[in-house]
Amino acid sequence: MKKYLFWLLCGCLVCLCACRNQKKINQKELLTHQRGRDALEYINLVEQQRDQAVWDYIAALTPQDRIAQLFVVNLVGCDTFVPVEESIAGGFLYFAYNIAESPEAQSAFNKSIIEYCRSNNKIPPFLTVDQEGGYVNRMQPLNGPLPSAQRVSTILTTQKAGELYTLQAKQMKALGFTMNLAPVAEVCTADNEIFLNQRSFGDLETVIDYGTVCIQAYESNGIGTVLKHFPGNTNTDPHTGLPEIKWTQAEFDMQMASFKTLLEQKPAAILMSHARVKGYDEALPACLSKYWVTDVLRNKFGYEGIIFSDDIFMGALADNGYPSEQAVVMAIEAGIDCIIISEKRIMESVEVLINKAAQDEQFDTLLNTAVRRMIDYKIKSGMLYVHLDDSGKYVLSADYEGCMSNDPSVFAGLKQQNRQFYMDNFYGK
Repeated sequence: MKKYLFWLLCGCLVCLCACRNQKKINQKELLTHQRGRDALEYINLVEQQRDQAVWDYIAALTPQDRIAQLFVVNLVGCDTFVPVEESIAGGFLYFAYNIAESPEAQSAFNKSIIEYCRSNNKIPPFLTVDQEGGYVNRMQPLNGPLPSAQRVSTILTTQKAGELYTLQAKQMKALGFTMNLAPVAEVCTADNEIFLNQRSFGDLETVIDYGTVCIQAYESNGIGTVLKHFPGNTNTDPHTGLPEIKWTQAEFDMQMASFKTLLEQKPAAILMSHARVKGYDEALPACLSKYWVTDVLRNKFGYEGIIFSDDIFMGALADNGYPSEQAVVMAIEAGIDCIIISEKRIMESVEVLINKAAQDEQFDTLLNTAVRRMIDYKIKSGMLYVHLDDSGKYVLSADYEGCMSNDPSVFAGLKQQNRQFYMDNFYGK
């Protein structure tokens, strides 16, 4: 009996000690959990404050400067930046007449744009160019050789293609460019090969493989990429006419698979075509269609980047019942973030949108959503940054110095590497 009581007492002591230790452990766990909750609350608070800093920045803009962010336009010359209006567009699209004769002159021209923005407290624009390769090669006077997408996919492995596009990206970056309107993500078929003219990498598998390395090469070297032209085209040139697509289900699935897969690489943007697609909101060009822009790209594909219209002054729209003052409104209503206009002036279009927003709260919300997406991209790319000011408040500022950090002194070496690459891989083939 005594032995039994002894072991019972020992058991009670063990349980008591265990309970005390468990209490200590529980208290330690509770403290750890509380600290974790406090840290999470702090992180959430900081994110809210940083988010509010962006909205405060947008709210402080004049209506004209705010809406101007939703446009990409042409610019004058290639010497020193000459503004044609007070507000600066969200981006500038370079043509051949904007390409200087030397890398030093090009770099200086690009820096003059940012310097003007700094002097006048304007948001830095992204500087974009069509650098697909082949005959769509705006940088040809300066950069090393860049063959067409079709030739690249025919001759090079994907690894070699990545090396070529990396050299091109670094050359663009050295001169101060920030975005490339490439690659073409359309699968080449008999219905579009005349219009595309070697701008497509080829069949579905080839477009996905080479489009992927193209996007990765540019994006990883600080140049945003823009897939085009969603959802597709025909052999009708949209500069002069309105493309009418009539796909079989298999053709539809093929083109959608190409874009959907490449969007998983998170390119900076995607550019809409002007084509109408039979059976899919067929009354409207894709760039003005809520079905294609919002229902498919945003909701079905889950794309969160910038969605561009194609040039709204092209004949496909202007000559088919969609004048620019109507097209800009329809584009925003469809869910477009950034409107390309092949003109140097945008204020008429800006005022159209401002007036529409004053009468339509829902439209104003769409504008603000698009502006926020443009600003978010500029934060992501380092053109703008959120930081604490002297009072300890989060604010958004432009990094003008960072935007002018391009170094043309490294350009010559990169161009020589590009030339040698071309000689080794393309010459005589």
